[in-house]
Formats: sequence, structure tokens, C-alpha cells
Amino acid sequence: MATQLVPLPEVERLSASVVRILAGNPGKFTLQGTNTYLIGRGPQRILIDTGEGKPSWAANLKAVLTEENATVHQALLTHWHHDHVNGLPDLLKLCPQAQIFKHQPGSDQTDIQEGQVFSVEGATLTAFHTPGHTVDHMVFMLEEEGAMFTGDNVLGHGTAVFESLKTYLSSLHRMRDRVSSGRGYPGHGAVLENTGARITEYIQHRQQREDEVLRVLRYGKLDVAEGESSPERKLEWTPIELVKRIYRDVPESLHLPASHGVVQVLMKLEDEGRTIHDSDSGKWRLSEKPAL
Repeated sequence: MATQLVPLPEVERLSASVVRILAGNPGKFTLQGTNTYLIGRGPQRILIDTGEGKPSWAANLKAVLTEENATVHQALLTHWHHDHVNGLPDLLKLCPQAQIFKHQPGSDQTDIQEGQVFSVEGATLTAFHTPGHTVDHMVFMLEEEGAMFTGDNVLGHGTAVFESLKTYLSSLHRMRDRVSSGRGYPGHGAVLENTGARITEYIQHRQQREDEVLRVLRYGKLDVAEGESSPERKLEWTPIELVKRIYRDVPESLHLPASHGVVQVLMKLEDEGRTIHDSDSGKWRLSEKPAL
């Protein structure tokens, strides 16, 4: 994956009101590193996310604030994951008066409400609760640009992980309705030039996975001819058995991580009354009777 990633500078001005500061933590799941964003044009700025506490991030933030003759007035946290919040102590050393905001806040933090507006010179941010990646996940619209800070719901590369597929899809639809074709500033990876189009790709990808799970449950395989009744079909499947059919061209070392996404699909289908889970065997089956 790393060879496919576009290199990103540690600090980069992305627009007149947005500077991206990488958290200094590149990796398999963080891509080039967690993105943090300094927003605004005047002496008081808003910071979105704080990285995971790497010294390079604090040094870069300090340098940018000095160069811009600015301070962090408010910090908005997209969600609770450590690579987005662990830099808080470093931020408060640099800007002890900074107010910290987070949905479902921790100690010394203030809650973020749906539709809440945060503003500094040159920037107006509107908050939207978009659970899925995590239950507390928030995104922020930069109204002056028609751009969205997408957190970890939509990334600059690859697809995102989520805790609840049904909830996540609902949030993706809400995000797409709000941002349209505007820019996206993701929690990881490069800037999105058409966020609505990327969200549509995410929704279609999830629908494709759901269709594949249903096809294997129904026919026992992915490649099904029109009107075919497959002799390979069996009544019940474990998630890993489904993975071996759906991800047959993927290395086996990746099958276990892939099974987590398959389980999310099965749980969504169960919630819709389309699958049944046997908790004793751990197997899943279609709720409707198979066609003969």
C-alpha cells in the first residue's frame, strides 16, 4: 500500500484558510500519518485533531503558529481514536487557553452539538454528527469553501473501517447530501477534490460487498449464470467461509481482517430481516427459503 501513496509534506498550506500538519505517525492504517488542520486567517485559529503525541507534530505546530503570529483558540476533535487526540497535552503546553471540543466529551472537554457553529476570522465551521467509524464521530463543513473535514469516515486513499455498517452508510448519505462536489479534507491521506463523488464510490463499494455476500449465501459462489441453481450451495456459512469465496484472489493473511467487514454486512442484513445467525455454531444463513 505504501508505494501507492502520494508523498505529503509535513506542513502544507492547502487554501487561504487551511494548513495541514501531519502527525508524524505514518503507517499501515494511518497512511502518510494522521492529518491535523489549522484553520482561519487571523490571530485566533481553530485546530481540527491533535495527532497522537509525536514530538515532530508539536514542533511543526509551534513553528506554524509562530510564523502566522497566531494561537489555537479552539480545538475540535473528530473522534476518540488515539491518533487524533493524544497530542492534546502538547497542544495545551503551546496554547494553554485553548478550548477543547468533542462529541461525547472527556474530562476538561466541551460537547459538540449537531449543527453547532465555530468561527474565527476567515473560517466558519458547522459540525455534523456522523457515527459509523466511531459512535462519537463528527465532520465539519468549512462554509466559505463548501468543503468538508471528513475525519475518518472518508479517507484520501482506500476505504475506511467502521463499527456499524448500517449507521456508517446513513452517515455517508448525509455527508454526500451536504458536501456535494466540494473539497474534502480527510483524517488521513491527500485532499479530495470532489468529495461527493468519493462518497458515492464508498457507498457503491459497500453495496458491492453486500451483493457478494448475498450471492454466496444463495448460490455458494460469486460467478452465477442467469437462472442458475447452484449445486455448491449450502445452507449455513461461517464468516471466514464467505471470505474465502468473496476474497479468493486476496492473500490468506488478509482473510481474517476481511471477515470483520463481512460480519458487519451480515449484521446489517440480519437487522433488515434478510439473514439469520446461529449463535451456537456461529454460522449465518438466508432468512428466505432457497429457490428450487
